Amino acid sequence: MKEKILERFLRYARVDTQSDSDSTEFPSSKKQFILAEMLADELKQIGLTDISIDNYGYVMATLPSNIEKNIPVIGFLSHMDTSPDMSGTNVNPRVVDNYNGEDILLNEITGLTLKSSDFPEIKQYKGQTIITTDGTTLLGADDKAGIAEIMTAMEYMVNHPEIYHGTVRVGFTPDEEVGRGVDFFDVKKFGAEYAYTIDGGEIGELEYENFNAAKALINIQGRNIHPGSAKDKMINSLLVAKEFIDLLPVGQRPEFTTDYEGFFHLTKIEGTVENTVIEYIIRDHDRQKFEDKKALIYDIAGLLNRKYPAGTVKPEIRDQYFNMREKIEPVFHIVEIACKAIEELGIKAKMMPVRGGTDGSRLSYMGVPCPNIFTGGHNYHGKFEYIPLESMVAATKVIIRIASLYAENYG
Repeated sequence: MKEKILERFLRYARVDTQSDSDSTEFPSSKKQFILAEMLADELKQIGLTDISIDNYGYVMATLPSNIEKNIPVIGFLSHMDTSPDMSGTNVNPRVVDNYNGEDILLNEITGLTLKSSDFPEIKQYKGQTIITTDGTTLLGADDKAGIAEIMTAMEYMVNHPEIYHGTVRVGFTPDEEVGRGVDFFDVKKFGAEYAYTIDGGEIGELEYENFNAAKALINIQGRNIHPGSAKDKMINSLLVAKEFIDLLPVGQRPEFTTDYEGFFHLTKIEGTVENTVIEYIIRDHDRQKFEDKKALIYDIAGLLNRKYPAGTVKPEIRDQYFNMREKIEPVFHIVEIACKAIEELGIKAKMMPVRGGTDGSRLSYMGVPCPNIFTGGHNYHGKFEYIPLESMVAATKVIIRIASLYAENYG
């Protein structure tokens, strides 16, 4: 199993599937189809059925039931794209065998080093196999590790019919990293009553609650006058933008928050004296606090529109996804089954809120309650990303055990 997972992950990681947040197409980058086609072929090779790729790039397949019991169809999903935050071109993973617990030199040319003093949690993996970047790209464990784990689990169950399970559906999705991963996902076609995204972080993580999320676009219209004759006439939109930013609470920036604390995150600012556009993402686990944050954006805009000409500041807020906890709590047994599968492997289940979102958060509101399970990765979206191979093996075993627990507990 270890060798299979490693081979698969390295092969997937080298395929550039970076999504594009500026694209209006779906998927946002056509290169995601390259991996989709690879995965469809591989699913056929390992013996799954009902394999399909649709025009949107969704890959689906079935592991048929091997028991007579009438039990719920369950699904496992991971996303194919990698983050736009860091290059996914020419990914060249490094494999560090028998990690010694010290710093890891990522790139001999630049000297870039994964320092254990900066990332002390890596020391817990001493003696294990660590897969890192070469310091020039992200690694793509988010979420190609999840794909490798699902694929290996399915192959294992095909080859070990003594492991009883019901019908299992597999899904690989595009564009999760740009928040559009299930925009066109066919829930009816997928046909699962419950599902799990394999898209979490370090070993043991099990998540059934996430942020409520929105994106705010604030357009600021200034008035550009020659600076030599600007007195009482010029309105510098860049400075109005600064006022807007300064009126938001400093303590609610991402760098000052943790656990259940929400935030306003400034993601982009572009402008001139005449016009400036600010982009924020707004996040909070608590629905009322989330709504209050959105209201504050409008309140600040109103304040500045009283100070400056009406219509100077125009905010536009779009909801992105909501906390899946509301949809999962009524069927909490699906979390308990995952927790049991994790702890049977001698791993402590770490129940924690996702400080972000997954495809599962939106799927839960589309009728498929969908908690999130660890892949084993750390430091996603950047050049210091790494994943222990042993954590990937554990995630694969959890997938297999979840499938068998449904067979044991139903019918």
